[in-house]
Parts: sequence; C-alpha cells; structure tokens
Amino acid sequence: MSRILVTGGAGFLGSHLIDRLVEQDHEVVCLDNLQTGSLENIKHLESKITFIEHDIVEALPQLRQFDEIYNLACPASPIHYQADPVHTFKTSVIGAMNILELARQTGAKVFQASTSEVYGDPLVHPQPEQYWGHVNPIGIRSCYDEGKRGAETLFFDYARMYDLEIKIVRIFNTYGPRMDARDGRVVSNFIVQSLQNRPLTVYGDGKQSRSFCYVDDLIEGFLRMMASPKTVTGPINLGNPNEFTMLELAEKVLKWTANETPLQYHELPQDDPKQRQPIIDQANIILNWAPKVMLDEGLQKTIEYFKSVVA
Repeated sequence: MSRILVTGGAGFLGSHLIDRLVEQDHEVVCLDNLQTGSLENIKHLESKITFIEHDIVEALPQLRQFDEIYNLACPASPIHYQADPVHTFKTSVIGAMNILELARQTGAKVFQASTSEVYGDPLVHPQPEQYWGHVNPIGIRSCYDEGKRGAETLFFDYARMYDLEIKIVRIFNTYGPRMDARDGRVVSNFIVQSLQNRPLTVYGDGKQSRSFCYVDDLIEGFLRMMASPKTVTGPINLGNPNEFTMLELAEKVLKWTANETPLQYHELPQDDPKQRQPIIDQANIILNWAPKVMLDEGLQKTIEYFKSVVA
C-alpha cells in the first residue's frame, strides 16, 4: 500500500483514477480547488479518502510523506481554460513547480498529465512523441498549450537537476462518465444536445478529426506508466489511434441516442486543430498498453451516464 496524492482528483479523470487507487487499497489524498471538479465525482469515496480543497497555484499546505503524486490539476476544455487564461497558465507552470518541490522534499515519484495540445495544430500526422509541435504562442488556446509545454520543461529540468523520478503522459481526447455536461467538448456537447433534442453544434465543415479514448483505458495507461521503471520518463502518448471526423462522431451519437437531431454549423474557433491522432508505439512496447474499448461501446456507456444527469 502506498500513500498517494492526486491533484485535480475531483475532476473527470482524477475521480476515475482515485477509484482505481482505492480499489488497490492505497491511501489516497485528493487535492482540488473545485474550479472545474465536483465533490459529486468523489462522493462515493468520501469515507475512503482524504479531501483537501486547495489551489496548487498557492503554497501547498503542510502535507505528510507521499510515495507517489499524480498531477492532474488544470482545466482541460477550451471553455474552462479560456475563462481565466492567466490562472490556467499559472496552474500549469507555477502549480507544476509547487508539485515538483513537494516531490523533491518527500522523495515521491511524480506523474504529469500532459496533453496532445502540446502538438498544437500539427503539421505532422499522426503525432509521435518526437514531434515538437506547431503551436501559436499568443493565441486564445496558448494559456493551456504553452502552459502544458512549460510544465513538461519543468519536469525534465527537475529530473536532471535533482534526480527526481518523473512520469509524463500526453493525453489525447478522452471521454466517459463524469464528463462535465457544460465543458464544451465535442463528445459531451453532441450527447447532451441530442438528449435534449437540440441541433448538434458542428464547427467548420465537420471534417476535422479526433481520436477518442475511453476513460477506463486511459486510467489503465496512467497506472502502468507510474509502475514503470525509473528510466521510463516519457513523454508517452496515451490515446486511441482510431480517427473519426466530427461528422462521423455526430452520426454515431445520433445512432446510439436514437435521435434525428439536425446539425448546426458554426465558424471554426481560432487555432482549433484540424487533425489529432496519436502514434502509440511507445505505449505498446514500453507499457504493454493499448486501448480496448472501441468508440461505439464507449459512447453507449457515456450516453447512459448523461441520461442520468441531463434533464
């Protein structure tokens, strides 16, 4: 049994991670400022974990020794991270530094939830970890994209300077139960709009592509990465390499919600990536990991969840 800190633990991914850690009988401390997370996500765990409401941008409270730290604290959807872009950037960079200092003080190995957004609007397709990206450093998405790139820089500098054990994964589009119905992401948008008999919002011509990974698969990748040898630092792509256009996704959502809601087209947002697909060879070889849940199965599970929370 390990003592583990999960920052952002009341969020979509964090709460699923804590579920798995509790199943493994670890002692878990969840730290979250509840900016985008929700206590509802961890309500079923309240007697099994310690919850601390705190913002990692601020000096961390006095905490006991940890064996492992998972840093998942940061708003991850454009609607949320653009609402306060300065705070988003501070969460990624200052927050990462605070977490790294804690890991340095306690000797914990530390995990960074990075993102495929570090690749920006990629000129290389699909994206390997060796690709440095094509990122607008001053656009409306830059607070998140460049913030996460800066966090990766800090993680590697701490590893080189202080021999800290680091683990970095780059997360590609993930979906599943406990997504925020108002987060503006395409999967949640389409499902909620269909369930409420509203037109599905499609940006641009709908031919831009994404690769969708079900949350259970992603969390398994997290755990395998944290359990890997010290020499495995990443960054490693975690995502489902099966690529779909937004129009194909809309068709599947309408099929599984048994609805015929029309599509409503809007202008493509600034710097919105045209293509996003991971190369997961490193995850296959190093972690023996590959996603198992295909999109149709994952959508059905996610739709059932949203039926219970959307009026």
